[in-house]
Amino acid sequence: MPKPRVRIYTDYKSPYAFVANKRLFELEQTHGVELEWLPYTLRVAEFMGTVEERTPHFWRKVRYAYMDARRYANAQGLVMKGPRRIYDAFYSSVGMLFAQRHGFFRPYHDKVFRRFWSHELEIDDLGEITSIITSCGGSASEFEAYVHGPARAEHDRIIIDAEALGVFGVPTMVFNGELFWGGDRIDMLIARIEKPETIEAALGSRHRKPA
Repeated sequence: MPKPRVRIYTDYKSPYAFVANKRLFELEQTHGVELEWLPYTLRVAEFMGTVEERTPHFWRKVRYAYMDARRYANAQGLVMKGPRRIYDAFYSSVGMLFAQRHGFFRPYHDKVFRRFWSHELEIDDLGEITSIITSCGGSASEFEAYVHGPARAEHDRIIIDAEALGVFGVPTMVFNGELFWGGDRIDMLIARIEKPETIEAALGSRHRKPA
């Protein structure tokens, strides 16, 4: 029988996506699922506004979010340094697609996340992403041909399809058409995988009219 499939939308510049990786990969062993990883490249200015528009309340929230994510990172022995600037993650995102097709997704994925958050990698530098590709056994010429060829159209189509499903942030997991946003929803995802009717019954009871 085919394995249950969980689609995961992620972005290398998201701290919460970084710290969710461990538990998500564990699902392959603990629940026999097949994971499909897709980029949802966050457009920071779109949901955060320009720097000039950001209020003190906003910056308090941002500082807390990174502190919170760092606690999760520390618990896993991960290094997480605050980003030095705003990044366009396109090259790293299409690298993810290229790596999956060529059989080295996991080493690529781990290297990009770890090196970016330890300030060892600029994810918007094509040369640096190409270097990660080659270190994992991929072809630099094939990757760069992909980047300059069909990559942009494929990347943008994935984003459009994700938003049609309702995706707005990362990590977002999709199982049987149902969305679970954030690492703190992994337990709910697991409950759905184990007993598909559990969440549906719980949600249905809220909306059931009294007899």
